[in-house]
Amino acid sequence: MDRLAFGGDYNPEQWPEEVWDEDVALMREAGVTLVSLGIFSWARLEPAPGEYDFDWLDRIIGKLHDAGIGVDLATPTVVPPAWFYRAHPEALPVSREGVRWAFGSRGAICHSSPAYQEAAARVATALGERYGHHPAVRMWHVHNEYGVPVLECYCDTSAADFRRWLRERHTDLDALNAAWGTAFWGQSYGDWEEIQPPRLTPTVANPAMRLDFARFASDSALANFVRERDILHELSPGVPVTTNFMVSPTQCDTIDYWKWGREVDIVTNDHYLVAEEDRNHINLAMAADLTRSVAGGRPWLLLEHSTSGVNWQTRGIAKRPGEMARNSLGHVARGSEGAMFFQWRASRFGAEKFHSAMVPHAGTDSRIWREVVQLGADIDALTPLRGSRTVADVAMVWDWESWWAQRLEWRPSQDLDTRERAESAYAALYDRHLTVDFVHPEGDLTGRPLAVVPALYLATAAAGENLRHYVEDGGTLLVSYFSGIVDAHDAVHPGPHPGALRDVLGLTVEEFQPLRAGERVSLARTDGAGPVLTGDVWAETLTTRGAEPVWHYTEGPAAGGPAVTRHALGAGTAWYVSSRLGRDDLDHVLAAACADAGIAPRDDLPRDVELVRRRGEDGDYLFAINHTATEAKVDLAAHGTELLTGEHVAGRLVVPAGSVRVVRHPTR
Repeated sequence: MDRLAFGGDYNPEQWPEEVWDEDVALMREAGVTLVSLGIFSWARLEPAPGEYDFDWLDRIIGKLHDAGIGVDLATPTVVPPAWFYRAHPEALPVSREGVRWAFGSRGAICHSSPAYQEAAARVATALGERYGHHPAVRMWHVHNEYGVPVLECYCDTSAADFRRWLRERHTDLDALNAAWGTAFWGQSYGDWEEIQPPRLTPTVANPAMRLDFARFASDSALANFVRERDILHELSPGVPVTTNFMVSPTQCDTIDYWKWGREVDIVTNDHYLVAEEDRNHINLAMAADLTRSVAGGRPWLLLEHSTSGVNWQTRGIAKRPGEMARNSLGHVARGSEGAMFFQWRASRFGAEKFHSAMVPHAGTDSRIWREVVQLGADIDALTPLRGSRTVADVAMVWDWESWWAQRLEWRPSQDLDTRERAESAYAALYDRHLTVDFVHPEGDLTGRPLAVVPALYLATAAAGENLRHYVEDGGTLLVSYFSGIVDAHDAVHPGPHPGALRDVLGLTVEEFQPLRAGERVSLARTDGAGPVLTGDVWAETLTTRGAEPVWHYTEGPAAGGPAVTRHALGAGTAWYVSSRLGRDDLDHVLAAACADAGIAPRDDLPRDVELVRRRGEDGDYLFAINHTATEAKVDLAAHGTELLTGEHVAGRLVVPAGSVRVVRHPTR
């Protein structure tokens, strides 16, 4: 495409054909450049096995192409038709409790089912053969939101596929028994056929088995994506193939997106604002930064978000005037090559009929429509930034497998929460006006002055070595509690905690000290200066082995012992926080780590005014997003042109309340 993407999911099959021409005319009025088509259309495209009806799809694709609107054409494999399930009821997934789900929703798929795999490949092939060289097709969209609402299936077909996957991963039973620690509770296996999925058991199932099953489920769905992708690559060469992720710790928690990001031609993401959350724009920024990181820093695409209320949330709270534009351009600032919505026209029936849309039930005489049209113009004005890349300041270490492992049963405290720590750490960085790159624990941290590890319960020896080398080479590391504890098989590292991170942190944990519900502890500066901090949920009895105590516990089960430490190692430093600190208290520790990293505070910027920079070959693009109710003034280091108003800006940029400004200036 030669313009940024703007549009949304289009479901013409829900409407009589006389509405189609009106839709296309309105799309042109709004500046739509791309629509996602056919996502839920399998039953319409293949009304009976092997019988295809493409006439309606030919007509609508032709209308869109004549209007200059590109198509993100989907394989409709998220919802097989009723006739398919009638012939293959075994393709419906089975829950861990042994209940087989029924047809009548979406995503009810056993990804190990040969019948499903064959049918999905067949319809993908038919679409590729018919539209693989159509000039309207700008991108292929396989399936829809893998992992939502269900990914794991515990049926007998999945059991057999799980055993195949285990053979490939562990090679032989001796290796599997060792990896799973089956000597505990007498769970050793003497034949592959004895292994079943971790179905419901009288008490806690083997955690290493649970972790492997989560990996298997993610890999099984990925294999189905790859199968369809390869068909489309062959039949539609040069056209990128993607699937829409839900990269956010608040949305999809069953997919290893580090692995999936390597398999798509372009990373695309769906993000739905948690409407009731205070300062929900921070979650949006976190999701966008994480998506860009999954894309390896390359431009990506926001493929779905909402114009206003979302009906599947607890309360479908409407967005306030200007919020849709701030949300959309917040994603663009952090690397998206446009902004797409679910959906184009609000549905009259079905489960999401109260979900907001670009054309709402109120029609075009509505605030939503007027904001959509204005946003289309704004997106078009930002066309020059295509291909530029977001500039990050710091790194955050994140791993889906570690998250899966930590949330299994019987951890030392039910209050341990990977997602909460990640969101708190991100919010503290956000409030320091720092843009974040997320990095896999074994990933490259070169050039990043500060790396934050909010929760890394599962840390391989390689991850520990990676973080140690990072610090020795001059990096500043900030690690939170209950990190470095187990290896890839959920086995505790030999020796004292924190296992894989002992050397880099310069300490050992003698004993975990989980706190009672509502219990709090105070942390005082060891040098007597600075603020007293408050922790809850967790404390630890620490022994320093090279690290120096900076804060110590003044009360609680670890009273008198170190609470926050700093370890000088090589050319860098590693900080450790052994209790759960609130965002404001965490900021005091972060300030000290930033000072070590040489990161100066941005005291000139108001809270909740985002500054994010994209850098291209011919210029820099500074996004200033004002989430406050008052006008904000931002000092600029260079003159430039504000792209949304066309004004020349020098010295100071004024950003009205609730507005966005984007300044283009020559690359320095």
